Amino acid sequence: MRRRLAASLVLIVMGSTAAAVANDFPYGQTLSFAIYRNGQEIGQHKLVFQNDGTNRTVTVAVDLSVKAMGVTAYRYVHNSREMWNGNALQALNSKTDDNGKKFVVRAQRGANGLVVERETAPETVPAAANDQGLQRPEIGREVLPANILPTSNWNVGQVGQSVLLNTQYGTQSHATVTTVGREPVKTTTGNTIAATRYHYTGDIRMDQWFDDRGRWVKAAFQAFDGSTIEYILQE
Repeated sequence: MRRRLAASLVLIVMGSTAAAVANDFPYGQTLSFAIYRNGQEIGQHKLVFQNDGTNRTVTVAVDLSVKAMGVTAYRYVHNSREMWNGNALQALNSKTDDNGKKFVVRAQRGANGLVVERETAPETVPAAANDQGLQRPEIGREVLPANILPTSNWNVGQVGQSVLLNTQYGTQSHATVTTVGREPVKTTTGNTIAATRYHYTGDIRMDQWFDDRGRWVKAAFQAFDGSTIEYILQE
């Protein structure tokens, strides 16, 4: 369940809309969401887009905390940097702190596909319970298909994919995406945006909304504790 939450945090149209997006990038310099849990704001999800001809850099920053009785019960921090050439992901670097459990992902396009290295810090245990000395992080490496897209939510092309690169774990996330239909989406200012809703199942369980330009404008999912998480666009 926690893996599904993380995939949703760091996630998430084919046909004519996808073709239009390829020729007309729909975002400005920034994209920001306020994150709500059961109606209470708990954090921010921000993206920055830097364009240089066909090259594009996308940076993602997620920071949220859930408090109970004034004490932080859960904290999640994720930062990543993606390098693109057109629609092709060239490299990705991410660091995540999931309530104390730390992950590092490095990806680089190679001759045979996207070379992905993932690093997971070992669980912290008291010295009295574990007298094994300093534990090295677990490191994995594999080559994934060159056309795989990351679970960083903003790319509308995700809804046409069945396998995505999980930017927290560095593993493959399998998902089935179905179109729910047209719905109005409200922003933090109260404005309404016409959008299409998509429902994800599998390793990623969430709903995402994209407007007619292909912009990510909302997300919602159920957290591992049963609470409802919503991303509301800030304009």
